[in-house]
Amino acid sequence: MKTYRTGTHRTVSPEETLNKIQPHLAAMGITRLANVTGLDNIGVPVITACRPNAKAVAVSQGKGISVAAAKASAAMEAIETYHAEHIDLPMRFTNFTELSKSHTVVDITQVPRMNVMPFSPSARRPWVEGRLLDSHAPIYVPYDLVHCDFTVPLPPGSGCFQLSTNGLASGNTREEATSHALCELIERDAMTLWSLLPKPQQAKQKVDLSSITDPTIQALIKQIEDADVMVSVWNVTSDLNIPTFFCTILNRQESQHRPLYPMSGSGTHLDKHVAMMRAITEAVQTRLTLISGSRDDASLKDYQSRQNMAYQGLVRTELMDTPAYVDFNHIDTWLHDTIEEDVALLVSQLKKHHLPSPIMIDLTKPEFDIPVVRVIAPGLEGIHDVLGYVFGQRAQNFSKAIQNLQPTLNKKIKEPSL
Repeated sequence: MKTYRTGTHRTVSPEETLNKIQPHLAAMGITRLANVTGLDNIGVPVITACRPNAKAVAVSQGKGISVAAAKASAAMEAIETYHAEHIDLPMRFTNFTELSKSHTVVDITQVPRMNVMPFSPSARRPWVEGRLLDSHAPIYVPYDLVHCDFTVPLPPGSGCFQLSTNGLASGNTREEATSHALCELIERDAMTLWSLLPKPQQAKQKVDLSSITDPTIQALIKQIEDADVMVSVWNVTSDLNIPTFFCTILNRQESQHRPLYPMSGSGTHLDKHVAMMRAITEAVQTRLTLISGSRDDASLKDYQSRQNMAYQGLVRTELMDTPAYVDFNHIDTWLHDTIEEDVALLVSQLKKHHLPSPIMIDLTKPEFDIPVVRVIAPGLEGIHDVLGYVFGQRAQNFSKAIQNLQPTLNKKIKEPSL
């Protein structure tokens, strides 16, 4: 049963989560949980989890409406990445042709692909066994889609599939982790489709924040606006109809002395209020990530481009100062008493749109007993704004429905943006 519903849906409170995981942090190389909230003037709690010997990013972030929630968020993100860096599951080192003769193998045309290296059915690579979420039947997937050990040299066969943390999640229960992972996959898919919409169509999806009556969201928006920061949110929900929002925040007044950046965040959840909270707090977290300078994958280019005054003026004019059209009350939402019901509905929504069953790989380690899973959802788009990403069938079908965007889409597919 869900017992905690403030800003998220969990089976236990953030304080209970912290009490359980705290004794294991050192063993996973997490040296500190740093409160960086005070580096910004907004005041929404943001915590960083430092893991110096990480094989991916060494600093993870967490946010929440309380310090405890942000601490739990940051620590759990670091924990799940650690698990994906140190996978001790059985693996098969073989090629697709041989493996598929005796085992069920995922349709490799439906998982996020990269153009770094072409896929060869005869090339040997590591494979990991997962389970279909609808039938629990075993199915093999490329190791690339599961691990987060980004140290070089990468395993044989790397370069065909997208390496990322998309669909990697932890939780107080395995079902909680699975629900979070599915929501993240649906969120990234929605953002990819949203990126292909023409700007006039995107503008029509701006949410009227005054139509939100939830007191927690109202208080969050007021807190940001009281810091003289503008907030805009767009409804980017895809055809899967799982509430998904995209938020951008930016200082209301330009300042040559402190040219802070327009930053964005997105969020997905069956409960539209949770999805809205996630999008807004992630935008705040992303801004604090750059302010703190602690994220090891943030380049100088990220700072220089976003501090450009002309660019900031364009964002204010084209995004922040534009009218809002979407009434929050008209957006669908689902409220369940259990996490299991959430997972069942998410899986059914994918099935309803003729997408294959998601695949779950359980990465939980007995010595910690902290549920961590990697979920792969064949057919959904991956992270589109990375160099080398190959747009999948959903994006291509989506483009065909937007005739006036076709020339732009063709260019984006041939020349993936950074």
